[in-house]
Amino acid sequence: MQTDNDADEALDWQGRGISCDTCRYQALQAAGKCEFKKACVYDRYVRRIVRFFERNPGLANDHLRDGYFETRAIASKHADVFRLPPMLDDPDETVRWVAASRLPHSYLVKLLHDPHREVRIRIVSRLEDSELVGMINDPDYYVRTMIARRLSPAILPMMIHDKEIQVRRTVAARIDPAWLMRMAADRDADVRLVVAERLPSEQLGALLQDHDWRVRYEVAGRIDEGQLSGLIDDPDPMVRERVVQRLSGHTFDSAAAPESHLR
Repeated sequence: MQTDNDADEALDWQGRGISCDTCRYQALQAAGKCEFKKACVYDRYVRRIVRFFERNPGLANDHLRDGYFETRAIASKHADVFRLPPMLDDPDETVRWVAASRLPHSYLVKLLHDPHREVRIRIVSRLEDSELVGMINDPDYYVRTMIARRLSPAILPMMIHDKEIQVRRTVAARIDPAWLMRMAADRDADVRLVVAERLPSEQLGALLQDHDWRVRYEVAGRIDEGQLSGLIDDPDPMVRERVVQRLSGHTFDSAAAPESHLR
């Protein structure tokens, strides 16, 4: 993080020295609105640029085309909104997002397929279902994960076959329960475990023979007692113990299970 003490000299973004003697804002310095090594729009240190625009927000429009992306980004926070649409085409992703965060919702559509993942991740939180649907095939798994967190549960079935496990886990945790059985045969046990945790007890029989002991363990804890016989001879001792505990009427204490086994 940049601080005012990071450098003894005042340098611009290209490493050149800054001199107040040739600055166009000499009058501002006399009025206390510009200060060497403290509040300067030409300095490369962000805090100094921030202070300059805090003191002179009315000058932001004049710096939207500066060469330094930090200056353009900070200026975009203070500039007139009607000057911001062109900033959505700025070569720097930080500038594009700052502009989008201040513009009306309708402008966000322009960034649905922004080349930078951070921009797409940020706009997801402001999009409606109809717009998010157009992003469910985004090339970045984390963008798709964020979409799965935002989409209405009724629309999530469109994502149950996503290639990334984290996305499918998020879908399984939020999808309408009526669709959970469609995910009970997911190729990844972590996804099936989420399904097992959410399925009604009467549907857990579909996971009695799951290949992963964690899934069967969850099933053993919630399935109707009449179906527990299918797990009495389970190959995993933790699953068998939970079955015995339930059949004997005792509550199983998961905290007592060996930590290494529950990983």
